[in-house]
Amino acid sequence: MKILPFKIPKTEREALIYQEDIEHVFYNHLHQHEEIQISYIVKGCGTLIVGDSINDYKEKDILVIGENIPHVFRSDTETSSESIMYTLFFTKTSFGKDFFSLNDLSSVDEFFKDSEHGIKILSNQNKIIHHFDKLKKQNKIQRIATFLKIINIIINSKKTPLSSFIYKKKYTDDEGRRMSAVFEYAIESFHQNITLEEAAEKANMSKNAFCRYFKKRTNKTFFQFLIEIRIENACKLLHNKKDLSIASISELCGFQDIANFNRKFKELKGISPSQYRGQF
Repeated sequence: MKILPFKIPKTEREALIYQEDIEHVFYNHLHQHEEIQISYIVKGCGTLIVGDSINDYKEKDILVIGENIPHVFRSDTETSSESIMYTLFFTKTSFGKDFFSLNDLSSVDEFFKDSEHGIKILSNQNKIIHHFDKLKKQNKIQRIATFLKIINIIINSKKTPLSSFIYKKKYTDDEGRRMSAVFEYAIESFHQNITLEEAAEKANMSKNAFCRYFKKRTNKTFFQFLIEIRIENACKLLHNKKDLSIASISELCGFQDIANFNRKFKELKGISPSQYRGQF
């Protein structure tokens, strides 16, 4: 899997891009782009990696991903055969370098600050969806007006960060290829007994160099990252596979013993696997 600075096709004088992705799976390569994106998940679910953190996404989610944040959508093809996402792309200077500096728009500073780590909207989703549904039939002037309404709703909504740490420098193509190969390996092989040597080999680095490299860019060790992937997949199984025992789920997600699984699950989710399952 290859990372490239992902460029949204647009003309120089086009300030706001509205895009509809209707695919079997979303663009599932680790990538970054200078545009901030506001996305509405119309259909589908899966895993979203933003910066250092693993999140899930599902229908009706509203997500904001800031400029140059490495991220990847991994669609869950077992749960949904189609993935649909509506997205607005823009930059801080899309409407002129001073537009968002106007006193009238001072509250947008909060939005830009929050977007630096990505955010998931927890309230007012239906209001935002209502405006997204209008975009398809609107002309460009109407879309800009709708975009500002969406921004205003987001500012006044409850939200949670998608990531706790973002590597401040833009990934070079070489860095992107290394990190992408490691992410892909962890996502595809989390259920196996992965060694540090194997992960370092995917990055074409020595074990010690890889440990330093990965920690600097994610603020966590590779094994911390791997455990988070395993726990997120365990959450999906606890929710969707009621016939599977917790011990079976622990094994399927790469844990060697259930006690370690229970401990790590509670560390990350704040509750036990059985309590998590009980919520549904």
